[in-house]
Amino acid sequence: MTARIAALWRHPIKSHGREALSRASLTQGQTMPWDRRWAVAHEMANVDGATWAPCNNFSRGAKAPGLMAITATSNEAAGTLELSHPDLGQLRFDPDTENAKFLAWVNPIMPQNRAQSAQIVRAETCGMTDTDFPSVSLLNLASNNALSEVMDTNLSMDRWRGNIHIQGLSAWAENDWIGKTLKIGTAELAIREQITRCLATTANPETGIRDADTLKALKSSFGHQEFGVYAVVTCSGDIAVGDTIEVL
Repeated sequence: MTARIAALWRHPIKSHGREALSRASLTQGQTMPWDRRWAVAHEMANVDGATWAPCNNFSRGAKAPGLMAITATSNEAAGTLELSHPDLGQLRFDPDTENAKFLAWVNPIMPQNRAQSAQIVRAETCGMTDTDFPSVSLLNLASNNALSEVMDTNLSMDRWRGNIHIQGLSAWAENDWIGKTLKIGTAELAIREQITRCLATTANPETGIRDADTLKALKSSFGHQEFGVYAVVTCSGDIAVGDTIEVL
């Protein structure tokens, strides 16, 4: 079976909402457009708001599982977002100018024994990915199915917060792509490294409640804590759901 794009996702605010796409234009050396464009720095953060910073400076699903249930819709022309959460309702706002409005909305699902969210910062040069380089993440549906089988549950792909979901591969075949270049649509991406997973993936993306020990299952059944791979865009181009994936 030919490998194809099954779904495309971006996360406009790091750890605060996923957004489905049907297509995207990738630029060499950049993340998917509007992916991790903003991040929420907590009160203990050491960030300047302009350059990339490690994930421990930000509020995220590993520490606040309720965040995993947020979905997002972007209005790129207006520069605004609409966020939705099953317990919080909807919020439409401008992340660049309405920090207080956002913090008041999200506060009820933030653990009070953690460093509190303080400000939204905008990444001026690249997205606030978990990597120190502008990355695009690729996830394999078959790998998720394999983990679901050993856990005897139906894991949503949304737990993994990836950009490109792939169908048509055997389980864990994406790990064989490390060091190789893929042609997807008219873009090319070099596969850089595996993605080591954190506690965020144990939370249900519909409810924000931790209900599946994905990390334990990965380690005990497959001998690792990785799921998916990071890539860098080496040739600009357009990608869309249904596009084939070719190893060059």
